Amino acid sequence: MAASRFVVGIDLGTTNSALAYYDTGLGDKAELTHLKIPQVVAPGVVEERPLLPSFLYLPGPSEQPKGALNLPWANDRDYCVGEFARVFGSQVPTRLVASAKSWLCHSGVDRKAPILPWKAPETGRRVSPLEATTYYLKHFVDAWNHLIAKDVGEHRLENQDIILTVPASFDAQARELTVEAAKAAGLERITLLEEPQAAFYAWIEASHDKWREHVDVGDVALVCDVGGGTSDFSLIAVSEEAGQLVLTRVAVGDHILLGGDNMDLALAHHANQQFAAKGIKLDQGQMHALWHSCRLAKETVFVTQKDTAPITVLGRGSKVIGGTIKGELARTDVEKVLVDGFFPECLRDEKPRMQRSVGLQEIGLPYAADPAVTKHLAQFLARNDEVLAAQASAKRGKKKTAQPAVVLFNGGVFKANPLRSRMLEVLGKWINPKAGVRELGGSDLDRAVAGGAAYYGLVRRGKGIRIRGGAARAYYIGVETSLPAVPGSAPPIKALCVVPFGMEEGTESDVPGQEFGLVVGEPAEFRFLGSTVRRADTVGTLLDEWEGQIDELAPMSTTLEAPGKEGRTVPVHLHAKVTEVGTLELWCISRDGKQKWKLEFSVRERSVETEG
Repeated sequence: MAASRFVVGIDLGTTNSALAYYDTGLGDKAELTHLKIPQVVAPGVVEERPLLPSFLYLPGPSEQPKGALNLPWANDRDYCVGEFARVFGSQVPTRLVASAKSWLCHSGVDRKAPILPWKAPETGRRVSPLEATTYYLKHFVDAWNHLIAKDVGEHRLENQDIILTVPASFDAQARELTVEAAKAAGLERITLLEEPQAAFYAWIEASHDKWREHVDVGDVALVCDVGGGTSDFSLIAVSEEAGQLVLTRVAVGDHILLGGDNMDLALAHHANQQFAAKGIKLDQGQMHALWHSCRLAKETVFVTQKDTAPITVLGRGSKVIGGTIKGELARTDVEKVLVDGFFPECLRDEKPRMQRSVGLQEIGLPYAADPAVTKHLAQFLARNDEVLAAQASAKRGKKKTAQPAVVLFNGGVFKANPLRSRMLEVLGKWINPKAGVRELGGSDLDRAVAGGAAYYGLVRRGKGIRIRGGAARAYYIGVETSLPAVPGSAPPIKALCVVPFGMEEGTESDVPGQEFGLVVGEPAEFRFLGSTVRRADTVGTLLDEWEGQIDELAPMSTTLEAPGKEGRTVPVHLHAKVTEVGTLELWCISRDGKQKWKLEFSVRERSVETEG
């Protein structure tokens, strides 16, 4: 496929989304450009804004005047994406879809079912997390085609090379769902990129080739990304080959559902205590609205540095004067709740609380049990001590320290100076109590990921500095042992490595060693496993003992078609591939090579796709 004229990066964020691009038709004069996105900001008012808030408002009948939600490319709109959805939707939370990205990666719900807004009345309008994500991407498609493509077909967004970012901790199913949403929005030329890597690419781009002055051989850069929905940590190592500095992503953290959403909720509980002290009791719907109001207040005090910000909640019943409950949040209270609650000082060897104390819990997003971001970071670094030590041994003529040398912050949370300062303070005590830790600055925290994704699009065309990365974890398939059956006990399962840590997207490899028996013609279960800590395993490594270092992923069931061989076990050898979008394919090839079956992580039916 011929290279497109534009290289486009899209940051599909929990709270805000953004788009950046390069026009390669300008040759060496091509510069990073951030698209200003037209969106409804008030009834009947459309303006261009640098960000697209990731909110979807589904109004009730006659709730908005006719044409109030129209866009230049769409009339009679009965929904709204963006700024007006964020602001007005907070007043009617049962009609506001928020945190769709967090729901998209939640395996505990049917992500294709109309479940959002969560806890909305059964009679109300609902969409699935997949549909909401598609709405956001479709808005980018329509806005781009209206502003950039105009009447030039080859300039339409669906004809461009798109780099779409996802959290580094997204598993294969969440990545596949993201790709499915993109395709539903009309985008086919998709490559996925981890958000922390995109943030680092943005820093490289912003440094204008001076990034080598800030890091040295043996250094490890910590990318600390705390956004609206997740806390995402990555380590990028600096090494040397042929006299040139080389960057390699060497570690990623677990998927931690902890971010700005949790902070807004904490502020809502604080504000609710203030209302309760005045004798005002809020119901569940009002608490949900207060949550959104506190988000706006938090942004106000951090951005404007005002001492207070108003919070409002629609009243219930005739006793509420004016139908609205009003209050305010003080900046000192906001800082205290968020700094001490989410970024407490802790020791380098502390661990977060992992278990909740109550046996029965409401179904909802699986938020982290411990809100202390600093403790989750401490655990991440402890799990990667071996990686840090290996890099320390590569330092030339310097004191060997098995710690990150520099930190790059990303995510809207760190726009708040008190939160960034506390994290630097904690990291400094862990890493270098006398001098502190160096921060890599200069990036736009709101738009860095989109810009870095666009820069990576150029890297894929041979321009710029590439971060080596590949698979963020090693992947295995479970193999049943051939031991005799034991009554009351299932046969032990061995873990066969089919994708090692760091295997690059777009590459493939035969799985060496013995043949395996593949069950065909009848239902069979395939057990896939993954590990972020076993980095030395190679393709073909077969492990008898693996519990504790390797985690099971969702099992997959299917019937592999093989006419005339129903119920048989066919000898096969295996061939693994990591696709360009980061999903995994495992090919089972018969001994004579005449038949092959493909197994891959699929979210379309939560099973295995097959090709025979």
